[in-house]
Amino acid sequence: MEYRQARYNFFKWRYESNFAHKLALAFIFAGLTGLGAQLRIYLPFTPVPITGQVFFVLLSGVVLGKYGGVSQLIYVALGGAGLPWFAGMNGGWAYLTGVTGGYMAGFVLTAFIIGWFVDNFVRARGFAFQLSLMLFGIAVIYALGALQFYLALASLPVLQAKLLAKTGFTALGFKEVFAMAVLPFIPGDILKAFAAVGIAAVLLPKEAYNGEVDFKNPAKARLIDAAGAVVSGALIVFFVLLFWLKLLSIGEVSPVVLLKQSFWYSSSALLNCLLLLHFTKKLF
Repeated sequence: MEYRQARYNFFKWRYESNFAHKLALAFIFAGLTGLGAQLRIYLPFTPVPITGQVFFVLLSGVVLGKYGGVSQLIYVALGGAGLPWFAGMNGGWAYLTGVTGGYMAGFVLTAFIIGWFVDNFVRARGFAFQLSLMLFGIAVIYALGALQFYLALASLPVLQAKLLAKTGFTALGFKEVFAMAVLPFIPGDILKAFAAVGIAAVLLPKEAYNGEVDFKNPAKARLIDAAGAVVSGALIVFFVLLFWLKLLSIGEVSPVVLLKQSFWYSSSALLNCLLLLHFTKKLF
């Protein structure tokens, strides 16, 4: 009981705090995202490293609400201005306009989306909706990241030629972009989503602290379940597409390797099928 009250009091304090306190919290999460960027693994076939940023992006929306988006905006803006807290202790405008800039735009949008739901809907703080929401946020990061990856790489013929030589691809098309900009990161990001959802389940109060619109309003609560069903359905399509692209990218391999390589992509689609059934059951 004391734990639930402390949890409630923190989020109520966060909501009612003045702008200076909220901005200070946003700076803290911007710094944590910068630390996450230094936990990196470079892959030989893509200029985009595996980092710990996504975990803090997801968590910023959980803890700070809409100010989670502000924290990521601070991270991107100060990094673009030259503060060396992008991956590899780098900074500067070139990183926002280069092959990794789309991911950072996705960080801002994802944190705002998660934070908006956390601030406005009690029902959105449940485990199932949070998991669906975070997977959706990861999909947003992938979509924006892949888009700018393609546009930036198309304008860098030297880098494009080097990557094509390393990967064995003969062109830079839809399949090749996703193979370099999205597919390598799914297993790690799924694990980060589950870690963030676990923390969210512990931290998020299940009571109203700022007049949430669905509190004691069954009609509004049903809208959240409907939104969860729509998001889960869209994610099924997204991960099935990625699964298909993964199968195309691995070529001729043994059944064991095929199963191992495609596990995360197929299981992600199946997971969202379960979430869709969960939300549909609540609706009907």
